[in-house]
Amino acid sequence: MANGSPTELFNGLGSEIPSQPPHSTPIPSGSGAVDSRTPPNTVQAACLACRGKHLKCDGKNPCGRCQSADSECVYVASRRGYKGPRRNAAPNPNKRHASDSPTSGSSDSCPMLLGATVSTAAPPSLATFNPALGVDSPATPFQLPGVNGANSLQLYRNPYLNGTNGALVEANQRPQTVPERCIDSFYYYFYPGHPSVLPKDHLLKISKERDLDHLLAAMRWVGSLYIDAGPARATFFEEAMRLIYTPDVVKDGYLVQAMVIVLIGLDGNCQQEKAREILSDVERIAIEIGLYTRAFATIHGNSIPRLEESWRRTWWDLFVVDGMIAGVHRHTNFLLFDIVADVGLPCEEHEYISGSIPRPMYLEDFDDQIFSGEEREFSSFAYRVASMRNLGRMMRLPNNGFPNEENVTRIESLLSNWRMHLPESKRHSLNKDCQLDEMMFQAHMINHACSIMLHQPLSQLDSSPARDVTACAPHREVRSGDNFNIHTKHIITAACEISKMVTYNVPITSHTHFFTCVLTLSSIVHLSKWALEYFIHDEDDLRQQIRLNIGALNKLSNVWKAASTASGQVKGVAQEIYRAKRAQQSNPSFWVGFTQEEIISSMAADEGIMSEINTMLTSGP
Repeated sequence: MANGSPTELFNGLGSEIPSQPPHSTPIPSGSGAVDSRTPPNTVQAACLACRGKHLKCDGKNPCGRCQSADSECVYVASRRGYKGPRRNAAPNPNKRHASDSPTSGSSDSCPMLLGATVSTAAPPSLATFNPALGVDSPATPFQLPGVNGANSLQLYRNPYLNGTNGALVEANQRPQTVPERCIDSFYYYFYPGHPSVLPKDHLLKISKERDLDHLLAAMRWVGSLYIDAGPARATFFEEAMRLIYTPDVVKDGYLVQAMVIVLIGLDGNCQQEKAREILSDVERIAIEIGLYTRAFATIHGNSIPRLEESWRRTWWDLFVVDGMIAGVHRHTNFLLFDIVADVGLPCEEHEYISGSIPRPMYLEDFDDQIFSGEEREFSSFAYRVASMRNLGRMMRLPNNGFPNEENVTRIESLLSNWRMHLPESKRHSLNKDCQLDEMMFQAHMINHACSIMLHQPLSQLDSSPARDVTACAPHREVRSGDNFNIHTKHIITAACEISKMVTYNVPITSHTHFFTCVLTLSSIVHLSKWALEYFIHDEDDLRQQIRLNIGALNKLSNVWKAASTASGQVKGVAQEIYRAKRAQQSNPSFWVGFTQEEIISSMAADEGIMSEINTMLTSGP
């Protein structure tokens, strides 16, 4: 560990987001309590599983039978005996009708619909971390839409707010504590990009049986970066660092998960040196405990398929993070790429969340799929791993990443083959329900970034105008060539594809923070193109792409300091390019041979692009 206390490390980590995330429709404020006249031992309705088997249900959520079977426990408000409202009946204010909700005054708060309490272990209160802090937390940011329409029979579903990230909706009668809100924030924002830990209810259940304080502390800290957590954020960071590096901490998969979460948070907040130190430590621990072996998941999975899958995901997510840091920062060498791992490939996200874990497939299955004659579709996570392996192969090229034409052709064949052999369902970053598939999003993102890094040294675009954009990586000098060659076309195409990725209708902060560096890479290409061309024939397209990139960096800067730094550097480079162009244009000899229409068009294009950049960066998110 390097010098520096956790408190010193925390300085400047992240900025706060006071705004609400999506799903902000408020839950009605009724208490949801059962009428006091109801006998305490009466079970008003059985869950669907018990009702279908005609078995007695204890009415808990989850009930004893579902808990024993580790199955989903779902309640439906019973309509037995209900014959509809009576006509012309005088209302009796003292009479409780079967169709009435509890005494809260709103049908939305019926305990069988939205008011029941999820039986999960609550994270420690804020006093656990610092008794001197008395922070009152607002209501959870993860709220379900209210019940609308008399004909919609609402189900109270235990598991998740949405079907992919594992964040639970806790319809508790009490306000959530800050630690609980931070855990929910972790699952809502961070988890989709790095889904290796267990889904929330399963993780909290295991935390009752063994010490997972270090993992929960890491999750709380990263979750706090996305919301207004007040002074608790610093407390969570100190707690996470202390527990991760406690001398007697158990070296296991949970420790690896905690360290990966912390290092990603540090990397996104410009603490890259500290993040690299933790990365080095966690790589050593992962190799030491054999996380890269096929047997690890079986030995440490306790015969629980979901836990075994979590261990497989933990290795491959560490593999991807190691490659991301090596690729975008260029200070490390992707150590794990050289480890011969035989870990099974992760399954699809909906399979992991539901617990329907299929038999895992392996890298040899993936590599042999073209020649085996078997029609197999691998998970999005598997394609993400395969995309990262191509980055590793590119980084192993000789000449320190400045390859010759032959090596470029070989790596481009890998990148093109990866895209060409994608099944139809994986060609875009949307799943079959038209929801964002974050794993495929990252897989495509890595592929486009590889294309830029591979072809940029041989392209015609001069990188020197963007030499000051160093938020993610040091400047890589590339001299311009004589012709607008095929390499230039590759990097411009990849940069445009990266800009298009901003347009997916999801919160931009729910993507992995490494998207910041890929956006910066794309911006360098756009700016280099602007600096090169006297006459921009696709000026409107270029303007929109720069606008998309800067807008995304602005949004990401609410959470990640690296994005704020990058957006400022992009603006500075744009201003420098603009000034240089204006200086050239002020010389009358510059325009010799051009028509008045061409002169006006060129100057208007430059003015338009610079105006867009200034507007985006001064207005803020």
